[in-house]
Amino acid sequence: MIRIFIADDEGPARERMKELLQDIAGEVPTTLAGEAANGIEALERLPASGAQVLLLDIRMPGMDGLELARHLTGLENAPAVVFVTAHDKHAIEAFDLNALDYLLKPVRATRLAAALKKAAAGGAPRRENLARAADTPREYLSVAERNRIVLVPVRDILFLRAEQKYVTVRTREKEHLIEESLIALEREFCGADATHPFVRIHRNCLVARAAIRGFERTGGGDEEAHWQVVLDGYAERLPVSRRQWPAVRELVADK
Repeated sequence: MIRIFIADDEGPARERMKELLQDIAGEVPTTLAGEAANGIEALERLPASGAQVLLLDIRMPGMDGLELARHLTGLENAPAVVFVTAHDKHAIEAFDLNALDYLLKPVRATRLAAALKKAAAGGAPRRENLARAADTPREYLSVAERNRIVLVPVRDILFLRAEQKYVTVRTREKEHLIEESLIALEREFCGADATHPFVRIHRNCLVARAAIRGFERTGGGDEEAHWQVVLDGYAERLPVSRRQWPAVRELVADK
């Protein structure tokens, strides 16, 4: 008996999926562990549901299915995931490339049965595969706490700093530790243009562009001078490495 959780923003689609599960019950016995109408709701309900397989719509408002699946990888017993989508050329190509299972709408009973058997045997998708399949940066970072997921909005983060095998996520109110690499976070959130929310200031630190209020100079002459970032609402000054200063000094004129 496979415990199934359904996440889809359309009520009729969820009802259709439940009907299909009943249709294939003789071949693949299942029980409904829960359902949700959006990604945030799914994150709140799924950890305690004991679901083994998540049937997940890709295109949902607020948080799409790929971002939701990436957050779930932090759970101790993360579910296997079968994505459900209308024909989306980019998503299908990305999923095929990264060995992520998916169903095309309208979902057929035979295909659903095969996907559930495969998912139950295969386990949760790898975080790296989900990241490669995503075409947009996440809107949240997630922290796993006692088998629940705490979301930290990216817009609220002041900086990301590598601390041994963890990364410290600092907001104005508090800090969190996540088990992601700073290099992967840089690939996702940094870039040369202002549409990317973070800029690298040191080999171990990424700073939110929107939080930068200026730079302070320390040291002596030009060759000995060092620069520090001044952040809005945060007393600590963060050092800018000599190597990174040329890349961030263009921000000085705007601060």
